[in-house]
This record gives sequence, C-alpha cells and structure tokens, in this order.
Amino acid sequence: MSTTYVVVTTVAAALAAFSAFAIYSKAEFVVGPLADYGVPRSWWPWLAGTKLAGAAGLIAGLFVPWVGVAAAIGLVLYFTGALVTVLRARSWAHIPAPLLYLAPAAASLVLS
Repeated sequence: MSTTYVVVTTVAAALAAFSAFAIYSKAEFVVGPLADYGVPRSWWPWLAGTKLAGAAGLIAGLFVPWVGVAAAIGLVLYFTGALVTVLRARSWAHIPAPLLYLAPAAASLVLS
C-alpha cells in the first residue's frame, strides 16, 4: 500500500464525510442547490448516509482492501449521479462541486 493511496483515500473519505455532515446540518450551500435541483427532502438523510457509509468504507479499505474498492466504486457512482443531476438542472456554475468530490474517490479507486 503506497503513501499516495493512503493520502488520497483519506482525503476522499474526509470530503465525503464533510459533504454528509453538511446535509445533516442543513448547510445552505449544500441543501439550497439540492432543493433547486428538485431533490426531495425525504431523500436528503439517505443521500447523506450513503456518503457517510462511503467515507467509512474508504477508511476500512485501508485495512480490508476489497471494502475500500467497493466504497470507492459506490462513491464514484454517487458523485457521477450528482454530476448528472447538476448537468440536467443546467446549473453550469455548480459543475465543479461534484467534480471536487468525484476526483479523489476515482483516484482512490484507480490507486487501489
């Protein structure tokens, strides 16, 4: 296991956990766009829980590699879906947000 993999995976997990807690705390910079995109409020806890589970899986993957691979795949799919949602809403200014979270998750998957 390389140092690069550990650092990238830790960053990806921290970003996913931050994003989950931002939803749980109803931070306006996260929930405002979700509401604008038409994501039902009833989905928000599930979306946050998915990100938190992905973050935990990435950290667990440092000790059990297949768990990290599964978590990275899940987060890549999740943030790809977020990117598609932003594109469908034609919210061009928000495109960097899902990419910020997608890139380290994808890098973690590639490095694993």
